[in-house]
Amino acid sequence: MPSPFPGMNPYLEQEEVWHTFHEQFIPLCQEILVPQVRPAYIVKLDEHLYIHELPTQERQFLGRADVGVAKGTAPVRASSGAAVLDAPAYGRIPAAIDAERQSFVEIRDRKNRQLITVLELLSPTNKRPGPDREQYLAKRRQLLASDVHVVEIDLLRGGGPRMPIEELPACDYYAMVSRAEERPRVGLWPITLHELLPRIRIPLREADAAAEIDLQAMLHRLYDAGGYEDYIYDGTPQPPLSSSDQAWVQTLLRPGG
Repeated sequence: MPSPFPGMNPYLEQEEVWHTFHEQFIPLCQEILVPQVRPAYIVKLDEHLYIHELPTQERQFLGRADVGVAKGTAPVRASSGAAVLDAPAYGRIPAAIDAERQSFVEIRDRKNRQLITVLELLSPTNKRPGPDREQYLAKRRQLLASDVHVVEIDLLRGGGPRMPIEELPACDYYAMVSRAEERPRVGLWPITLHELLPRIRIPLREADAAAEIDLQAMLHRLYDAGGYEDYIYDGTPQPPLSSSDQAWVQTLLRPGG
């Protein structure tokens, strides 16, 4: 059955749920776009890679150098006769890091592989202040300074500050379509929690008709495919809902138990 919400489902915004949803959403975009753009274009998936060093208390270590089998052991000597001295200090090497991958969509010209359009679905990693956000913003600035169309979708009320967009109306979510030939003007779809998610057009070359994705239909399809109703309601939306929105949410969930 479809998601019980008329638009975005705020329970999908839980961080432990979001990554799975994100990584289902991007391939579904590819599936929907390919028949609309072929044979002139190809639709590819690529990914951002974010490397995080784990906090000290979560690290696993390779081990520690053996400073000696017993006290007073003489230093080992090399075959040349030169003494091999003990190191003056010992440290630890983290054996594990957190590598986070986030997929995005590229539409390229089939003949010359020129990049035409990039589609991004934002995650908390992109939005949270810090080096990951700066990495994303650097790529975003590079694309917006080029002749590539940029589609950016934010279905997270929280996660961090909004991306820089001038004159974005107050909203819970948004979709932005930046056509290269129209910059700095961009198309905006501001969306509230109570509203249906929109259909948006995905620009191609100016001579070709735009493709289209229906965000609401995609959400319902992924909600069923991911079996989200079996477990997401054990948690709470992140960030928490206002008291009025929480009361509204309960009226939607009550009929389904």
